[in-house]
Amino acid sequence: MERLFEMDGQILLWIREVFASPVMDKIMIFISSLANKGMLWIGIGVVLLLLGVKGRKWSNRGLLVLLSLAFNMVICNLLLKPLVARTRPYDLLGYEILVRRLGDYSFPSGHTSASFAAATAIYAIDRRWGAAAYVLAALIGFSRLYLGVHFPTDVLAGAVVGILAAKAAQCILEKKMHFNK
Repeated sequence: MERLFEMDGQILLWIREVFASPVMDKIMIFISSLANKGMLWIGIGVVLLLLGVKGRKWSNRGLLVLLSLAFNMVICNLLLKPLVARTRPYDLLGYEILVRRLGDYSFPSGHTSASFAAATAIYAIDRRWGAAAYVLAALIGFSRLYLGVHFPTDVLAGAVVGILAAKAAQCILEKKMHFNK
C-alpha cells in the first residue's frame, strides 16, 4: 500500500511538471468548476425531468440522472469520504494550489464520481450524448489531478463509484417501470 501511495504522489507531481502553464491553469479551473456541487449534472437532470411534463419517457430519463447523482452522493460523500478520511495531496505534498482549499477528505473524488454517475446515466439514455458526457467526465477527473486536489487513485475510485451508482439507479428504475406496466 505504501508503494501505491508513493506512485500516486509521483504521478500527481509529474502531471504538474509536464502540463502546467498559465493557459492550462485557466482551462483546468474552468473544467473543474463545471462539476462544482454537481450543478451542471443536476441541471441536465432537471431539464430532462421538466421535458417529461409532455412525455413520460423524458421524465424517466431525468429521474435516472438525478437518482444516479443522489446514490453517488450518499456513497461518495456520506459513506466513503468519512470512512477513508484521506488527506488532500496539497496537505501531504506541501504545494500551492490554484483553487481554494477544500474542507472535506480526498478519497474518492466527488467531482469525478458525480460526473461519471451522470455520464453513465446519460449513456444509458443516448450513446452519442453519453460518449460526450464521458469525455467531459474524464476531463473533469483530470482537472482534479492537474489542480492538485486529488490523487490519481481518488479520481479512479471516483469514476468507479459513479459508474456503479448509476448502474444501481438504472436497475431500480427498470424494476419500477416493469412493475408499473
